[in-house]
Amino acid sequence: MPQTVPVPKQGQKSPTRTAAFARVIPHNTLNYRDPFHWMHLGVRDFIAAPMVSLFYGFCFTIASIAIWAAVFIHGTHLVILPALVVFMLIGPFLATGLYDVSWQLERGKKPNLFHSARAIRRNGVSEWGFAILLAVMMIFWMRVAAMIHALYPVNQNAHFEQFLPFLSLGTLFGMLFTVSVFAISAFSIPVMMERRVDIMTAISTSISAVYHNAGVMVVWALIISTCVVAGFATAGIGMLVIMPILGYATWHGYIRTIKTKRPRRFE
Repeated sequence: MPQTVPVPKQGQKSPTRTAAFARVIPHNTLNYRDPFHWMHLGVRDFIAAPMVSLFYGFCFTIASIAIWAAVFIHGTHLVILPALVVFMLIGPFLATGLYDVSWQLERGKKPNLFHSARAIRRNGVSEWGFAILLAVMMIFWMRVAAMIHALYPVNQNAHFEQFLPFLSLGTLFGMLFTVSVFAISAFSIPVMMERRVDIMTAISTSISAVYHNAGVMVVWALIISTCVVAGFATAGIGMLVIMPILGYATWHGYIRTIKTKRPRRFE
């Protein structure tokens, strides 16, 4: 069973790493206004570091354009759902550099691209392990999506009832994957980056925080979904601004939600 580790008292020294595994770091209780405040802080960070923000936004834009290109090449909209889930899987990991930008701004430093790009090295083993986990989930989802696609009627003019098995299973499994990915990734990477904990501690902490703030997390998930849909609706161009703001907002959400050990140097 995961164990909860109390936050060190003021003035009490705490080691950077501990031997405890799969523990749950305590978290705060949120209110429904918090996600909107996180977005406000995300906009503020974007304005404070426009060039670095646009670089990461450009990377997300390229990924979005690649998804649209896949739809065009395959000539079917059926690749959109798997592609969107893949985008959700890799998005939190790619945002690591954005979290670092917000962290630098909090410490009164001027963010730079080189420093943010090195963020993956701060807790490389756990963060790369998390990336592998996301990759495995991505592959598994693609296999499931392929099997569900087998239920799609051959006749494009089929009655709606013939589409029900495909739509029902696709929606069910899509929701299960979406909720699972959101729960494990909502705060995992910020936890690993700031506290240098193991992957299971980060995942357990993220799941616990999402579970105990379910209503607020639904609001946060809807904000993320709306922003991502808006970004794709502009053929990916909107991602140039949307994804950096979401990345910064996620960091501020982590700071508000998880009881962190701050301030601390991040070099």
